[in-house]
Amino acid sequence: MEINKTIQKAINGDQVAFTSLLDMYWNEVYGFMLKRTENETDAEDITIETFSKAFDKLNSYNPEFQFNTWLIAIAKNVHIDALRKKKITPFVEISDEENHPMYNVADTTPTVEDKLITEQNLSRLLSYIKELKPHYQEVIQLRYFQELSYQEISEQLNEPLSNVKVKLLRAKKLLAEIIQQR
Repeated sequence: MEINKTIQKAINGDQVAFTSLLDMYWNEVYGFMLKRTENETDAEDITIETFSKAFDKLNSYNPEFQFNTWLIAIAKNVHIDALRKKKITPFVEISDEENHPMYNVADTTPTVEDKLITEQNLSRLLSYIKELKPHYQEVIQLRYFQELSYQEISEQLNEPLSNVKVKLLRAKKLLAEIIQQR
């Protein structure tokens, strides 16, 4: 019964509830995926994406079923999608011609116009970031402008590493939605 209250709070946008759900179920989903993938990085990536998808679709959760079962089902689907993407990756054949040094290298130095466009795009991006809630602005600032690692962000915010990863993923999704709306 308590979990359903927490889920309802999360549906209503309560960040503490999201964090609580993440803390309660992270190890279970991660452990499950670690057994399936036998790779810590893949298991962590899949777990992050699982929570992101679950939080985005939280209002579709049916309380007649166990929440952890619902999360595991999402994790299985994310894993299947990841496996499909790996199989689709095209094989590139390297020939001897590609191993010879190139002497006619194009100048990739940005022109004045390129710099102006970059500045305008950055200005527009910053205005979009300002539309996010402050805690999302903060993780984006730390990750992409201060170029801190996930671990450094975790330490600076005094939050678990898993929370930082999911918060950053949610921030990027919300930012993408804002950009698409414009």
